[in-house]
Amino acid sequence: QVQLVESGGGLVQAGGSLRLSCAASGSFFMINAMGWYRQAPGKQRELVAVITSGEETKYADFVKGRFTISRSNAKNTVYLQMNSLKPEDTAVYYCNADYTIVVTTGYRYLEVWGQGTQVTVSS
Repeated sequence: QVQLVESGGGLVQAGGSLRLSCAASGSFFMINAMGWYRQAPGKQRELVAVITSGEETKYADFVKGRFTISRSNAKNTVYLQMNSLKPEDTAVYYCNADYTIVVTTGYRYLEVWGQGTQVTVSS
């Protein structure tokens, strides 16, 4: 019902910047929280940042002060501005969204993941 399409990954030198985008499309009543997660080779997927529909934000300690999450409710899009990138930020970055659909009995709350975008930071 909802698809997420990510863009903006790539290769950058340490200290550089990248901006990730994730657009939601499909049939839904409302997009609730949207977030970014990452998974490095051999490691578990971990939360990077999340933003609610009211634009409250939460960040992992390892990105505080370097990354900024934002969203456009009009475009159903979430962004992740990544500055001062480090080699340890290298990972596949995944977009995640919680959304609401209307069903005959009321509302149903669902979750969807994007396909992931590779971010590689060279030293």
